[in-house]
Amino acid sequence: MTFRFVATPDFDFLTQFAQHLQVPVHDGQVSLPEHLGRGYVRKLQFGVDFKLTVHRYELREDLVIQRQAAGGGSEQITIFFYNNEQPLDIAFANHPQVRFSQRDESAVQLTSNDLSSTIRFPARQAVHYLVVALKTPRLKALLAGNEPHPVLSALTADGGSFLFFESLSAEAKLLLKNITEVNQHDGLSHFYVQVKVQELLYLVFRKLLLRESAPHQPINSADAERLLQVHEQLLTDLSTPPVLRELAQQAAMSETKLKQLFKQTFGSSVYTYFQQARMKEAAFLLKQGQRSVAEVGYALGFSNLSHFSRLFEKHYGLNPKRYAQS
Repeated sequence: MTFRFVATPDFDFLTQFAQHLQVPVHDGQVSLPEHLGRGYVRKLQFGVDFKLTVHRYELREDLVIQRQAAGGGSEQITIFFYNNEQPLDIAFANHPQVRFSQRDESAVQLTSNDLSSTIRFPARQAVHYLVVALKTPRLKALLAGNEPHPVLSALTADGGSFLFFESLSAEAKLLLKNITEVNQHDGLSHFYVQVKVQELLYLVFRKLLLRESAPHQPINSADAERLLQVHEQLLTDLSTPPVLRELAQQAAMSETKLKQLFKQTFGSSVYTYFQQARMKEAAFLLKQGQRSVAEVGYALGFSNLSHFSRLFEKHYGLNPKRYAQS
């Protein structure tokens, strides 16, 4: 099933999605018809300039949501929180979907409303997905009094284009769980959720402020799509370090542009991101307990196991053997 919409300022996802499914909206919630799956989409409004949409379901068939930018500047900022048991596929522009994560499918995506995108929700897998939509003036009010930072300036600039990805911390995952499992019959549930959503935003912005302070580079849908393709390429083979020149050629970008936009979007350089993914994969394999430290190191392309151990300990505070036993 495919649901397409144009992201105009007055677009209401819940209403249009309900019409697409040919089901009613009841108390701000759409329940999936049985032939499509089980679960719901719920919207909570905290004013005309601040809303939350909660997706929680398991589908009988893939659901593809295609968001087409309306064109021109937009005051709306959209923040996606993915916390799913299986990876989602995301794409920008009109290219095929690109998997943005292989092992840790939880992520936060912040995007301006002028970027077109496609998200594929796979069938027969639990989907936990929140969308926070904010108008720029509301975000400026929430962030008032904070020290200026290029990331926050990009988020609050009038008509600016941006795309940021962040990992989802354990604290943020717990907040997401509390938000989706709140008792709706509690008279203060709406107030509780609003507070928790703002706490969630705080955690995201706190992580973004840890990034290197550098001038923000504009981005468009084509650039975003190419960056996700580079991201996918990095994660496809963690045993082979990336060659920037080759990645830049594949992305049809100069090496300088690729380095700038990748670091701006994902928060670290191409090689640092690759090494972090490599160590995360090593931790995953070690915890499985099915391979020795040497087998894991060699599988990830390390010919020098001492180097592998030092690098792993730098990331996790324990050498691989002790980590596997912990």
